[in-house]
Amino acid sequence: MYQEERLVSIIEFLKQHNRISVDQICSLFHVSRDTARRDLVRLEEEKAILRTRGGAILPSYRDEIKSYSNRLNFVSEEKKRIGRTAAKLIFPSDRVILDASTTVQSCAEQLENLNCTIITNSINQAEVLSNKSKLNIHLLGGTLEKDHRYLYGSTVIDKLSEYLVDKVFIGVVGISEHGLTIAHEEDGVVKRKMMEQAKQVIVLADRTKLGITDFYRFADLQDIDILITDQIPPPSFRDLLIKYKVELLTAN
Repeated sequence: MYQEERLVSIIEFLKQHNRISVDQICSLFHVSRDTARRDLVRLEEEKAILRTRGGAILPSYRDEIKSYSNRLNFVSEEKKRIGRTAAKLIFPSDRVILDASTTVQSCAEQLENLNCTIITNSINQAEVLSNKSKLNIHLLGGTLEKDHRYLYGSTVIDKLSEYLVDKVFIGVVGISEHGLTIAHEEDGVVKRKMMEQAKQVIVLADRTKLGITDFYRFADLQDIDILITDQIPPPSFRDLLIKYKVELLTAN
């Protein structure tokens, strides 16, 4: 195995297990302790890990979440596939909540012009859906988060409590054994309420979100019915989904 391949595998191991030792690297990849240490030095130089006594952990920092408009410029083909798969789960007469994430917007963009009701706190989702003549759209009113293009606050929560819907589609920054996490508390509070009002909770998360834990936990894995992602997750993550009875859909 080339060093570049080992480095990728070491990072994947860290995402699943939080830490790795020199002895584990030697055992997993059949290399000497000197080689294992060189791998860790290389990863540290690339700022991918923090070295510890006898091993390494992942850095505790998180990249700053870019504004919604900036994130839209980098919507990947994987997110588009996830959105397409999610859109196929919305049927005529459904009552649906869409949150304010770029992956969920991909679902909105690919939704057919159906006779159904959509509730959202995203001004972008409302604009995208306004071109579909058969849709009935409810835009939740509240305080506008300008950078991330969503409405939040007590008025949004109070209004959500009046709706009982068939499905909710939720985006995340991270999904792990610690549950569903997001960067901003006010966003997470709204997402939690959205989930409480739905019969079926569907989470959209590309592979880069799996095994990640961010700042604010707004739900547990047991609160999810379906996870849609773009690749089959590692066995340890699939075991988590089985444990909490989460159905896995992989977007084609």
